[in-house]
Amino acid sequence: MESKFTKTTDKLKKEKKLKKRFKLAVLLLLLLLLILYFVIGIIYNSGNFSITLDKNLYLNNGIIIYDDFQYKVYRTELLAKAPKTFDSIKEIWLPEDIEDYEGGSHNGDSYLIYTFYIENTGDEVAGYTSEVLIDDVIKNVDAAIRVRIYKNGEYQTYAKLSSEGNAEPNTVPFLTDEVIMSNDVDSFEPNAVDKYTIVLWIEGEDPDCTDNILGGEFKVRMNFKPIEAE
Repeated sequence: MESKFTKTTDKLKKEKKLKKRFKLAVLLLLLLLLILYFVIGIIYNSGNFSITLDKNLYLNNGIIIYDDFQYKVYRTELLAKAPKTFDSIKEIWLPEDIEDYEGGSHNGDSYLIYTFYIENTGDEVAGYTSEVLIDDVIKNVDAAIRVRIYKNGEYQTYAKLSSEGNAEPNTVPFLTDEVIMSNDVDSFEPNAVDKYTIVLWIEGEDPDCTDNILGGEFKVRMNFKPIEAE
């Protein structure tokens, strides 16, 4: 009887240990999922598009970015509000008066439009480099993305090369898989203001716009930095 009782006690102890280990494993898994949730939130809560300014452009040249003429202060980042949905659309569905929009978000159904300004508040002629970078892509949704950039009323539309390696109609190919475009502004006079409007959508006429990209995500950033010395 004593031997049987000892075996039963040992069995109960082992079961308790297994239960404790199982609970610990569940807690660790929940903690991991919670951390992952916050990481994803940090990445995507700012929307699909942001504008960043290298602090040296302000410190050395007095260059600032803003989307409200009544609130011209130094900021390192502007956040473009994302539309509620990002279903595919056709380019012809975009508004015709985009270049006339003033600062801020002007989103429509399934497209992002955001207008902002960069200004030289310093006393000397300066320069800057503007570049549009892809920070993250899920499910190759960038294959059907269009990024249109208006600068002072004139625009260029950028798209990734097609699956066959050709430029999409009426677009300029991305520079690389991570860099959409890059442009130097050499002579930015004191008190000069450049107006930018960003338009971002998924082009339904693109052959790569298939069910394979459903549920995809993308995050794009426009960055302003000093011109690099050659």
